[in-house]
Amino acid sequence: MGVRMEYFKNCYYIISHVFLMIFIPLFLPHRFSNRKTAILCFCSFLILVVSDPIKLNIFPDNDLCYVVVTVFQIVVTQFTVILIAKKRDSKTVFMGLSASNYVIAGSIAASIIYICTGSVIFSLVGSIVIHLIILIFLYIRLREPWLRCCEKEYENNWWELCMIPIFFYCGFSFLSFFPRTLYDNPDNILGVVIFIITMFVSYVVVVRYVESEERRSGIYWKNIQFESYIKGLENQYYLVEQSEQNLKIMRHDMRHYSAMIDSLLDQGEYHEIKKITEHIHAVVDENKVIKYCNNIIVNAIVSNLLKKTQYSALEVRLDMNIPKDIPVNAYELAAVLANLLENAQVCVKDFEKEKQYIEGEVHCTDDHLLIHLRNEYKKEIYFDPVTGLPNSEKGKNHGLGMQSVLAFSDKIGGNVGCYCEGTVFHIVLFAKF
Repeated sequence: MGVRMEYFKNCYYIISHVFLMIFIPLFLPHRFSNRKTAILCFCSFLILVVSDPIKLNIFPDNDLCYVVVTVFQIVVTQFTVILIAKKRDSKTVFMGLSASNYVIAGSIAASIIYICTGSVIFSLVGSIVIHLIILIFLYIRLREPWLRCCEKEYENNWWELCMIPIFFYCGFSFLSFFPRTLYDNPDNILGVVIFIITMFVSYVVVVRYVESEERRSGIYWKNIQFESYIKGLENQYYLVEQSEQNLKIMRHDMRHYSAMIDSLLDQGEYHEIKKITEHIHAVVDENKVIKYCNNIIVNAIVSNLLKKTQYSALEVRLDMNIPKDIPVNAYELAAVLANLLENAQVCVKDFEKEKQYIEGEVHCTDDHLLIHLRNEYKKEIYFDPVTGLPNSEKGKNHGLGMQSVLAFSDKIGGNVGCYCEGTVFHIVLFAKF
């Protein structure tokens, strides 16, 4: 009977490891190719399988050995998650810890089936079926919202939420495996089943709640974009209206200017004629509505932003080529430009006049998008080791502009990076469609 139980334990541990290594790449945006990710997961699977006999067969009654090997296996699992993850943040840690809970639930189900039936075959088949059911349930209900959540940059503080899978794992371990197993305490079965159901309900609630909050955050940012767009249109309308009125006055006065020029020609006062023509050109230039690009949404938001700087020492030199129809969301592109220009404006606002400038290129075609902005800087810039973008000097809950830029770049499959050249800070976003 003892040999039979050892064989049974080894089998259902292997089954759990198989499903664990299936779960991780399915629910984790990974940085490597599918093939390389599969190889790394298989190597981790081998390490877990090789270490199982140490606690199950070689030292089955040694509690310290069981704890040490289990901790080692947890470290291997979490290291695998961090290694293949596209983003190494608290969300990735949460997913890795949750993966361990998912498979431990399947292992507990195998033990319960064996206790109820006494059949090794039924329990192993039941374990596979339960693992599949749980995996399919999580895949259908949680995978899509979870992957969307992983791509979002607005909410990164998941360290507190990581306590949920940790306490669930500890609860499962002490109720079902250590120091007394379910075989020794079958009265715990009902409580363990309720605990498993509670865990999955909790995960569904947490992920749905976070998705709801991020959707609300997205709506907030869209409202900000629309507000900026509307203000830009209002400003343009005001400028056009004012320019039309000034040009009407000028057209009315042209007959007087013409008479003055005729009189001065008769008198040979060519120098005075030149002054009049210069005055006419100046009036025309003053009433010219600046058009930065052909895309009305981007032009409106950029115009609104730059209008605020027209009475300051800041000089903005932009080479913008954005047509009416572009292959990206115009509101999102406009918001990205507004964030980058505002950040640059804040950086140079206290500099001497000759260093108060922002320059760059913004080109968008059917083939690619290029944003390259440059400005002076003095304070040391600290770059985030994960994103490579500057950290906000204001600390936590700031720097949402840069997070928005990164999220936009990820969405369109682009790359965004920063570097310093002398006293000039550069930020470049490029995407090839």
